[in-house]
Amino acid sequence: MFASYIAKFPLRTMIYKTGIVFAGFVSAAIITTNVQAEALPRVQIKTNMGTFTVELYPAKTPKTVANFLQYVNDKHYDGTVFHRVIDNFMVQGGGFDSTYTEKKTRPPVAHEGQEAIAKGGLKNVVGTLAMARTNDPQSATAQFFINVKDNAFLDPTPIPPGDPVPVFEYQNKTYKNVPRNQLVSSPQLFGYTVFGKVVEGMDVILKMKSAPTGAGGPFPSDVPQTPIVINSAIVIK
Repeated sequence: MFASYIAKFPLRTMIYKTGIVFAGFVSAAIITTNVQAEALPRVQIKTNMGTFTVELYPAKTPKTVANFLQYVNDKHYDGTVFHRVIDNFMVQGGGFDSTYTEKKTRPPVAHEGQEAIAKGGLKNVVGTLAMARTNDPQSATAQFFINVKDNAFLDPTPIPPGDPVPVFEYQNKTYKNVPRNQLVSSPQLFGYTVFGKVVEGMDVILKMKSAPTGAGGPFPSDVPQTPIVINSAIVIK
């Protein structure tokens, strides 16, 4: 049975919220495409290691993008640090200031990962921006991470229609006639919501991932020994 099988696979290396994206007709189509591309919001993030820019995808993850932009406009990220950096995995920040004091947040944003994947959204590949959360899929607030390698095991798993679901594939296994509730209530299938990607300054992220790490504040490991500070985050488009 799927339920007993999936219970054996807890979320690995969880991205947790740590706490104490005809000629006249053709021309018109090109213009429309360009307008749509220009409409995608971008946020420029300046750090003490350099500047990078992320592009966001509200058509795939509207609530997540709106949530992130609100934190940007509220200056929440200014003065926060990348408190968790793991080479060959990801860099995470947005929740703590340089004294490792956790900043107050708004209520969690609804998880949109499965819907985004179903709509052709991005997966957790190098350079993508995703929300951090606890074991509860509905717990993401302000913390985010940037993938520095392809992390397929973090991808959400869409649930096919039907009850029971006639055929469901997971972890290279195929299940038949699975009660829908078993899938809908399974945290392992939610994955992590990707809502943007780095479009400029990926070299800065690569420098971050290679920073020496160790203990810091309340964290026993993975903390950059020289703080990586977000000086400012602003919407530029």
